[in-house]
Amino acid sequence: MSADDLILSDRPAPGIVRLTLNRPDKRNALDLTLRRHLAARFAALRDEDGLRCVILRGAGGDFSAGADVADMARIDAIEMYHRHTERLWGAVADCPVPVIAAVEGHALGGGLELAMHADIIVVDPASRLGQPEVRVGIMPGAGGTQRLMRAVGKFRAMLMCLTAEIVTGDEALAMGLASRVAPPGEVQAAALEIARTIAAMPPLAVAQIKEVMLAGADVPLSTALALERKAVQLLFASRDKTEGMTAFLEKRAPRYEGR
Repeated sequence: MSADDLILSDRPAPGIVRLTLNRPDKRNALDLTLRRHLAARFAALRDEDGLRCVILRGAGGDFSAGADVADMARIDAIEMYHRHTERLWGAVADCPVPVIAAVEGHALGGGLELAMHADIIVVDPASRLGQPEVRVGIMPGAGGTQRLMRAVGKFRAMLMCLTAEIVTGDEALAMGLASRVAPPGEVQAAALEIARTIAAMPPLAVAQIKEVMLAGADVPLSTALALERKAVQLLFASRDKTEGMTAFLEKRAPRYEGR
């Protein structure tokens, strides 16, 4: 399959790109080829003018069932090292605009890790999420132990990773692993609604919010607050700040330019 076949791309609204993992016959299992194509798509979007939000989803009713076990079973430690998959995942995490994971069906193993590289996760109530790698003699290797623990806390993450527990979308929301549960069958519409809302916001403010929240998550509070203050001060120099406040006072819709 070509990159265009493995990763479908469309633009459902201005400023919004939707990327679809397209291996439905494999429940969108993440083999190396798919990961490379996905990283290339995200890298190509980094400097795109006018991009405001990315939606990531899977074709065929599943987000992703995880790593392709047939592919993983045949490689050894040295080949695993040389793949440097952390660089491929990094292309998703480093996207400068918000990324929304629209999760239907299964998001297991690497599939859940991929979703956790996003900034917002929307799930179906019946979605199935988990890190079951221990069942096949390995462990999460793309941030699953670390991102999951930061999202849901040590004790819940330990239980999930050590027992291969699978949780539903409703359970994921309750434990802090999802941003929103959409009504059954409405995950894609809900993700697009959130993306449209973000796309209508001032781009510089959105970018600074994402950057400061991610950079401040793992540093001392005093450092994180300093990052926040500097970002606020920077935004006070923007034309969007002037436009937003003027529009508010004039009781009209703002026209943001990202300047």
